[in-house]
Amino acid sequence: MSKIALISLGCAKNLVDSEVMLGCLKKEGYSFTTDLETAGVIVINTCGFIQEARAESQEAIEKALAWKAKDPTRRLAVVGCYVERYRDYLKAKYPRVDIWSGVTDFDRLGQLLKKERLAARQITFLLDHQTPRVITTGHNWAYVKISEGCSHGCSFCSIPMIKGPYKSRSVSSIMSEVKNLVSIGIREINLVSQDSTYYGRDLGQTGGLTRLLEKLASIKGIKWIRWLYGYPEEITDDLLRVMNEEKICPYFDLPFQHASTTVVKKMGRGMNARRSLKLLDKIRYRVEEAVIRTSLIVGFPGEGLREFSELKKFVQEARFEHLGVFSYSSEPGTAAFNLKETVLPQEKERRRREIMAIQKEISRDFYRTFKGQTLDVLVEGMAGRQSEPDILYGRAKFQAPEVDGRIIIKDSGPLLSSNGKSDFCRVKIVRALTYDLVGKAINDETV
Repeated sequence: MSKIALISLGCAKNLVDSEVMLGCLKKEGYSFTTDLETAGVIVINTCGFIQEARAESQEAIEKALAWKAKDPTRRLAVVGCYVERYRDYLKAKYPRVDIWSGVTDFDRLGQLLKKERLAARQITFLLDHQTPRVITTGHNWAYVKISEGCSHGCSFCSIPMIKGPYKSRSVSSIMSEVKNLVSIGIREINLVSQDSTYYGRDLGQTGGLTRLLEKLASIKGIKWIRWLYGYPEEITDDLLRVMNEEKICPYFDLPFQHASTTVVKKMGRGMNARRSLKLLDKIRYRVEEAVIRTSLIVGFPGEGLREFSELKKFVQEARFEHLGVFSYSSEPGTAAFNLKETVLPQEKERRRREIMAIQKEISRDFYRTFKGQTLDVLVEGMAGRQSEPDILYGRAKFQAPEVDGRIIIKDSGPLLSSNGKSDFCRVKIVRALTYDLVGKAINDETV
C-alpha cells in the first residue's frame, strides 16, 4: 500500500479527527510518512471556520497539487470542515483532487481510497472509545473530544452550519477512552468541544461537565485534567467547586468575544464588561491559582471608537493571563453576514495589534510572578537545538498546549532516559519572558 502523509489544519478538535483517520487507516494496513516525496497519498484535513483558515487550506491544496503533478500515480484527498461547507466550489476550483469528503466519514477514508461507494451519512462523525486513533501530540498528553457540533446561536459563527447541533458522548465512553490513554502512558488529558460547559445538556442533563470531571479525577494514572472552551455564562458554583480538585487544572478557557453591551448584543452573546468582570472576580475568589484565557473579536460591525475603547478598558481591568485576538470575518449564512461592515481590514488589524500590546504587558507581569518559584512541569520534548542538546521544553498547569507559552528547561540532561522521554519534573524558574519561562531542572525531585 502507498504511504500516506496527513496534513491537519485548524483547531484541536480537527486534530482529533485527523488522529481518528490515522487510526482507521493504520488498522487497514496503511503506513505513514512526513516526507511528501515518499508518500503516495496526501490527506488534507481542512478548516473552513473563517476566511484566513480557508486561505490556509487552499494554499495547502495547491501545494499538494504541485506534488501530485510530478507523478500521475499520486493521489490527493481533501476532507473536513471546508469541504463540508463549500464542496461544490472547491470541486470546481480544484478538479484534479481525487477524493472530497466532509465531516461525516473520518472513519471511512480507507474505503474512499479504495473507491468504494459509501452509504450517505447525515450526522457529523463523533468518535467513541472503540474508534481507532493514533495519538500525534506526544508520549504523555492527548486531547479527548467530548462532543461534536454546537447549539448556540452566535451571530458571527458558522460552526453549527458545518457540524450541526451539539451531540455529547456518554460519560462511560469518555471514561473508557481516558483509561485506554492511561494504559499507553498519557498523563495529561485536555477535553475539547465547541462548548465544554454545554456537555450533557442535549441529553437532558444539568451539570454534565462537573460530573464528568469528578468521574475522570477518579482514574488512576492521570495527573492533569484540563477542559478547553466554555461559555462564561455557564460557569456554575458546582463547577467552581470541582475546579479545586487536585487533578483538575485551575484553567478557564472562556471566550468573552467583546465587552461593549452594544456589540455583545449584536454578536448574540450574553456577557458585557460589567458582568464579565464580576464573573472573573468570582472565579479568582473561589478557585485558588485560577488562570483565565479568553479570545476577543475586533472590528465587528458597529464597533466604533467608543466600543473599541470599552474593549481596551475591559482588557486592562480583567488582566487575563492568556488572551488571543481575532479580526472579524464576515461569514456567509451567519446572522451577522447581513450587517454592514463598518471597520476597514487595515483598521481591524491595527485594533488587534493595539489589544495585543496591552496584553503583552499583562502577560509579562504575570510571568514575572513565577521567578524563583519551583513548578511541576510536564515535559513535552527536546528544544531541538544542536548547540544545546540538554534543553527541554514543557508546560505548567497554567499553560494549555499549543495556544499558551511554555517553559524552557535548561540543564536537563540527567532527566533524559535512553529513549529521550520524561514525564513530569520539578523546575526552578530563573527567568521570565513575555510569554514563556526559563528554568533549571531539579534533578532529585522528579514527580
